[in-house]
Amino acid sequence: MFYYDGKLQYEVRVDTPDPRFARMLQQAIGGVEGEIRVALQYLFQSFGARGPAKYRDMLLATGTEELAHIEMLATAVALNLEGASGAEKDLAAKNNPVVEAVMGGMDPRQFLSAGMAALAADANGVPFNGSHVYASGNLAADMYANVTAEATGRALACRLFELTDDPGMKDMLRFLIARDTMHQQQWLAVIEELGGHQGTLPIPNSFPIEEELREVSYTYFVPGVEGVPAPQGRWSEGPSLDGLGEFKLMVGQPFGQKPQLASPMPMAYAEKQQMVPADAAMPQDNVLTDDTRNS
Repeated sequence: MFYYDGKLQYEVRVDTPDPRFARMLQQAIGGVEGEIRVALQYLFQSFGARGPAKYRDMLLATGTEELAHIEMLATAVALNLEGASGAEKDLAAKNNPVVEAVMGGMDPRQFLSAGMAALAADANGVPFNGSHVYASGNLAADMYANVTAEATGRALACRLFELTDDPGMKDMLRFLIARDTMHQQQWLAVIEELGGHQGTLPIPNSFPIEEELREVSYTYFVPGVEGVPAPQGRWSEGPSLDGLGEFKLMVGQPFGQKPQLASPMPMAYAEKQQMVPADAAMPQDNVLTDDTRNS
């Protein structure tokens, strides 16, 4: 059950409306780094959470906060679309709001589809579709996904901060950047509580380790290109992060065989010339000629 307060989580103030910045803010709403993504991600993780209830409740609380961030950003978009600077734009808006939309650099759909308001879309007007909402049912996997989501979201907010001179917008973004800091720390704290890297990796850690092909579990494969040195680092030598093995470097080599597939099924309607086994040479008399076509 959700409750609505009616007030924004943090003040949203626009001193100088900027339709172009309104369009940029759409990325923070409906982009892959945006608030719709993380709100749905945390909420669906909570809806399907099993195990200790504290993790479900924490995810639910944070997902609800992200809904508040969508509200803040949508308000910021609407306020940036109110009023246009410059006499020429004012005249264009008076005569034709669509012309003003184009001249202002905003997404015309913000006027055409939303009446000068925010969209559930990114900065290019692509509607949010949920394809980047990750809720696996594995708590550790979800926490790593959440850290990534908050990291990319914070990077976006920092870039938006550099793209505006409006004091109100900078103030709002400072708040959102700070919340991204907290949420990164929050998800990492859950990973630590679960045992850190050694306690959570590999994910899922419930799979029987003896069923894994351990010979290659910690092998870093590189292509064997003469004269090209292999990139080496923490991942190529020393103890693995889960504490269960040692990293090693190996030139990649084929362990399998050449694939041998059956001939095409007649009902799949491949070409006649394909109707031979993969390891057989194509008979010359199977190739259609003018004579065979007319026979």
